[in-house]
Amino acid sequence: MKKNESKILSCAFAAVSQCFDDVPFCVLRWGRRDVPVVAGRIDRIGKLRIQNAGERTLLLDVKKSGQPRIVREAVNALARSRPSFKNAYGIIVAPFISDAAAEILKAEGMGYVDFAGNCRLCLGKVYIEKTGQSNPFTEKRDLRSLYFPKAERILRALMLDPHAFWRVTALAEFADVSLGQVSNVKKLLSAREWLQSGSSGFSLAQPEALLAEWSVAYRFTRNRVGNFYAMASIDEIERAIAGKSQKDKPLGTLTAFSAAARFAPAVRYQRVSAYVNNPMEAVAEKFGWKRVASGSNISLIEPYDQGVLIDSRESNGIQVVSPLQAYLDLHGNVARGEEAAEALLREVLRPSW
Repeated sequence: MKKNESKILSCAFAAVSQCFDDVPFCVLRWGRRDVPVVAGRIDRIGKLRIQNAGERTLLLDVKKSGQPRIVREAVNALARSRPSFKNAYGIIVAPFISDAAAEILKAEGMGYVDFAGNCRLCLGKVYIEKTGQSNPFTEKRDLRSLYFPKAERILRALMLDPHAFWRVTALAEFADVSLGQVSNVKKLLSAREWLQSGSSGFSLAQPEALLAEWSVAYRFTRNRVGNFYAMASIDEIERAIAGKSQKDKPLGTLTAFSAAARFAPAVRYQRVSAYVNNPMEAVAEKFGWKRVASGSNISLIEPYDQGVLIDSRESNGIQVVSPLQAYLDLHGNVARGEEAAEALLREVLRPSW
């Protein structure tokens, strides 16, 4: 057994034992480890003696991840093995059990315990529940894999139309990434149960759940940003950015509040934000805008990846990013950004799903 696996198992047994330590009418004794059963193996069997209520057999299945798909597979395996034991009760243990996974276990009549301190155990007269503890074991490698620039291109493609079905090859070509990158993203989304499959391929089943996690992981600071001041109105500045470069492309694409106001007119703002196609210094020099440390009314942004411009569109002659990108750029903005992002979600994104 690998060292990490042994450590996880030890933590799992300790976490379950601790749940019963403060219950005076329960005595838990551990029995066999790594028991072969109908559907594979059970990591450990425990005997819980409940005063005046007999004995229950605890079947522990310990997982490295508490993602919904993994939990559902474990539930199915325990359900097939449970009839082989008298008064058996299945318990899934993982470093962290998500709310979605907890609902699966509740519906199937099984318990769970995680290392963050959350648990739900329902054994007749014994009911123990602790919830609300956040995940201190965030799978950083997992999040980095799902939300690094090229993976985000795949997510943006899926979010264009969550009801559209994709094949791996077509999605890789559209997002300009490798087949392996699409396969990896598909695996990570499947583990969260955010995809659905059909004869035509796969599509996004939970766009809002994806957006909620993405907005937390998203880092606007990956861009190179410069703040400038211009003696001009907001409309004049935006019209200047909409002008053509020597390559007959717009000098920039509006984002954040500038874009959100096009989709949700109630959004009010006093600063122009735009991704630029040329070095920001060249754009600012063209119009005589001055770089300032404070009091700016223009933010010019050199994008960390061209994927931010996927699904950009024209609004009254001005190029703007997609509602999705505007939402991401606004969500972490402390100056009323979350309020504007919520307006986009409510008025534009959610109705489109």
